[in-house]
Amino acid sequence: MPAEPGGPGGRRPKPGTQTVDRAVAVLRTFEDAGRQTPTEIAHRLGLSVSTAHRIVHALHATGMLGRDPQTERYFLGPTAAILGRLALERMGSTLLQPELTALRDGTGEAVSLGVRAGDEVAVLLHLPSTHPLRYDQPPGDRNPIHTCAMGKALLAFEDDQVAMREPYRRFTPSTLTTRTELAAELARTRERGYSVNDEERLAGVRAVAAPVRDGAGRTFAAVALQGPSVRFGDDRMPELTEAVLKAATRLTALHRHLS
Repeated sequence: MPAEPGGPGGRRPKPGTQTVDRAVAVLRTFEDAGRQTPTEIAHRLGLSVSTAHRIVHALHATGMLGRDPQTERYFLGPTAAILGRLALERMGSTLLQPELTALRDGTGEAVSLGVRAGDEVAVLLHLPSTHPLRYDQPPGDRNPIHTCAMGKALLAFEDDQVAMREPYRRFTPSTLTTRTELAAELARTRERGYSVNDEERLAGVRAVAAPVRDGAGRTFAAVALQGPSVRFGDDRMPELTEAVLKAATRLTALHRHLS
């Protein structure tokens, strides 16, 4: 019998991490599916049904997953909720929320706070724009790190690398798909102090982001303003850039109280 993949896309895990990788992959299927059976999870991940049942039952026993006895479908459980809430609180979400709200209200544009999750950016907090035409990405959404302003801010100011193979996945004609292109953009980001997404993930959507640092000066998150290109024209970008840089400075100062 052929070996099962370690997770989505057939990625092979490092030795000793297969069990953890599979459990995390199972939990991540609930990012875009509210309730599922083990069989549905198995089909999504390319696992055998017996393996999916074993992992799901183990996660259910720890409270990471809950179960509806009538439908026999599983959902994220109380332990996952508690850990998620504690993680957000300890990263300063309660303390940082007023600054994010002020940034949204001052510009009228959508605001996001994100952190790195491998070669993706995970959205921790998102405040929607006050305009009918807007770009939304709810907490929990993930974006490829090379395509978004928050991702480039996180990469540039931590001087880190991506593990993706070239060419990187292309989403629009503006997507950066090579290490050389990305490195040049990160150098520009460091020089000017902020990053820009110029329709690289979605056509018609632009964004500007800046790094948020902890008490030790390490970049742990990025804050971004995002919206349709019709409102993020070159004439308005200086105003939006100044707003996001000031917000990042205030968020950094607030977070130092937690460190």
